[in-house]
Amino acid sequence: MGTASSMLTQYDIEEVQEHCNNLFSQQEIVSLYQRFCQLDRNAKGFISADEFLSVPEFAMNPLSQSLLKMVDGLNFKDFVAFLSAFSSKASAQKKIELIFKVYDSDHNGKVSFKDMLEVLKDLSGSFMSDEQREEVLSQVLKEAGYTKDSYLTLDDFIKVLGQSDLKMDVEVPVD
Repeated sequence: MGTASSMLTQYDIEEVQEHCNNLFSQQEIVSLYQRFCQLDRNAKGFISADEFLSVPEFAMNPLSQSLLKMVDGLNFKDFVAFLSAFSSKASAQKKIELIFKVYDSDHNGKVSFKDMLEVLKDLSGSFMSDEQREEVLSQVLKEAGYTKDSYLTLDDFIKVLGQSDLKMDVEVPVD
């Protein structure tokens, strides 16, 4: 599994389906495998950061640099598991866990004000000054019951974002 010259067996499909908690149908997994093989230009069995950047929608995403750290070197099973957070069937908690990983840039299990500012800077670009970003973020944290000095854990993210109706759905085209 994972090279362009190989095909997925029914066992492979079911194994991948189980690995992603059945968030994709068997047809979707086959389509994802075809896309994976297209991205895996050298048929190494994994996708590099450069190969991910060949997808225009990914390259244009303001968070692409943060996401690249999460996706560089993924094999097919992990590629599907990563994408499963974007499935319409994924739970809000699964989506929040992915968002938390994007914000937790140093992977210490906590998100600091600085971590949040970095993501906000990526998202807002030159449309906001550093001062405006700090002011907005301070206000959002204050409204959620936190301060600039707070470190947010995954549980905090779930508490704050769990009330929202997150829309992070991507459709997988099935041929």
